[in-house]
Amino acid sequence: MTPNRMKRKLLASKPAFGVSIMIPSPHIVDIVGRLGFDWVLIDCEHGSIGIESVELMVMAAETAGVTPIARPSVNSFEAIGQLMDRGVMGVQVPHVNTADDALRAVEAVKYHPLGERGLAAGTRSASYGYSMSMSEYAENANNETLVCVQLEEAEAVRNVDEIVQVSGVDVFFVGPSDLSQSLGYPGRPDAPQVRQAMDTVFATIAAANQTSGSAGNAAATQQYLNQGVTYLYTHLTTLLSFGAGTYLDSVNE
Repeated sequence: MTPNRMKRKLLASKPAFGVSIMIPSPHIVDIVGRLGFDWVLIDCEHGSIGIESVELMVMAAETAGVTPIARPSVNSFEAIGQLMDRGVMGVQVPHVNTADDALRAVEAVKYHPLGERGLAAGTRSASYGYSMSMSEYAENANNETLVCVQLEEAEAVRNVDEIVQVSGVDVFFVGPSDLSQSLGYPGRPDAPQVRQAMDTVFATIAAANQTSGSAGNAAATQQYLNQGVTYLYTHLTTLLSFGAGTYLDSVNE
């Protein structure tokens, strides 16, 4: 298993910038890595990416030197295990509302004694069993893999004090879109009630000396950076829109 360079940046309290990809394309992953981003989010919750494409996108990420993180469709042992065995370096688990939800995500990612992930010989994540013993691989995987949990509902906001105490979680991600909907302001993350809830969660994460994350355009990202958020990404469509707008404004002057 390759070193998780993105996780090392987060442990050093340095920001790590990623791009969320919903389209099954190794080529896009390759391009994102070569453009200088730290990581990619392979989105299997909202995107059209199947398990075979995940493995190819992970291969592309490794070639381009970018860390592959995947978002499973649900917080389940089976969904997370399938992604981990393809070689992703971690998962961003949606709709984590309680400490038990967070613990379930950790146990699906980590091998014994930290979790209950199924250990199988010959998987790509274990280099097919060629580079190290299974016991060495399990220990290495526990050190290098990343667990991010998404706090994106009103219930998660109410339970944040307990959630941030769960051992094994590396990042607590505040999801602005779903949180805005859960609080009754769908598509309005800048509504005062949503902003206040997000700020409260960020403050709680910081007080617990934990790492926080979120997503958005360049302006939102700068705001998050000012709040100490270090796990950050923008969406591929947002990146394309920004680049296209900059290009067209330049050539049309």
